[in-house]
Amino acid sequence: MKTNSKLVHLGRSPETNDGVVNPPVNHTSTILFETLEAFEAAKKGQGTRAQYGRFGSSTHRAFEKTLAELEGACGALLCPSGVSALTTAYLALVKAGDHMLVSDSAYEPTRFFADQVLAPMGIEVSYFTAADIDDFKACLKPNTSLVVLESPGSLTFDIQDIPTIAAAAHNQGALVLVDSTYSSPLLMDAYALGADLTVYSASKYVCGHSDVMMGVITAKAEVVFKRIKKMHAMLGVCTAPDDIYLVQRGLRTLAPRLKHHEAAAIEVAKWLEQQPEVAAVLHPALPSHPQHALWKRDFKGSNGLFSIVLQPSSRAAVAAMLDSMHYFKMGFSWGGYESLVIPFSLQGIRKTFPYSHTGQGLRLHIGLEDVEDLKADLRAGLDRFSKAA
Repeated sequence: MKTNSKLVHLGRSPETNDGVVNPPVNHTSTILFETLEAFEAAKKGQGTRAQYGRFGSSTHRAFEKTLAELEGACGALLCPSGVSALTTAYLALVKAGDHMLVSDSAYEPTRFFADQVLAPMGIEVSYFTAADIDDFKACLKPNTSLVVLESPGSLTFDIQDIPTIAAAAHNQGALVLVDSTYSSPLLMDAYALGADLTVYSASKYVCGHSDVMMGVITAKAEVVFKRIKKMHAMLGVCTAPDDIYLVQRGLRTLAPRLKHHEAAAIEVAKWLEQQPEVAAVLHPALPSHPQHALWKRDFKGSNGLFSIVLQPSSRAAVAAMLDSMHYFKMGFSWGGYESLVIPFSLQGIRKTFPYSHTGQGLRLHIGLEDVEDLKADLRAGLDRFSKAA
């Protein structure tokens, strides 16, 4: 079955559900057992039923199986947010005395959790320059047990050489976790590149409608999956069945939505490269991106997310641009149908990253609106920026 067909058909069984197209949504806390044998089997994690609603139902299992099959993983677990998925995986895979090595372009909550929660627990945390393989190798230690990658990296869209990193990490006995939120299950085959597990926010493109929070963990090997599943259960991590229904519905249209986001974003990004107020466009699918060749090698496409850097100016000029945008409203997250913009600064965030730009950074998400409308909104904003500079 090809990928687009999998998106439509996995996780559904109308023939066992009175012909209904979509799988049923089961709401429960209590699960009943008719025999002592079945009750005892459930307590041991055996049999076909979970022992309690917190451990999921057929609604959870169907969607988890779908996500695992899409990525070629041995299993998947659902979490109530992308951050919850990340932190659950970290707690399962590192312990006191271990070293966790993180790409310096990683998502801020990963950095906060590593520095403020893991480090005080006796776990050594350090960061390597995302696009510098020599720096990565120099940062590996005998006690490195987990390498955390995010390719492209948050805000600056750095591409990491995952196969080379994975080979070096595995030689040290370390696992490689890839935050693949940018890619969703479609744009990059993390396991073919050498990853041991993936984590991503399904709140973004998989959902696609900006109305659900959900995270996903998948693992390639059963032994790794069992470690994460045990931690997942001990932490009481669970997701609501109605949320699963909504994200599963979004998954069915993921492929055509991504194609539209990709085409529109590339058109807008190329247009922005020609605007005098823009100092740089950070989009890995453009030839101007410093790791464009790596992106072409490892990715099957791009999406609607990229960043720009404005020419150096005042805060008042940036405010004049952003405060009156019509389509590009300021809001965190991305991956929905609407266009978004957020200003960002790397000061105090990055530890090793060689960032040379001095102008204001803006992360853009290109939604499903007409591209000409989006260009007009950005042009009007840049005009306000220029006048207030």
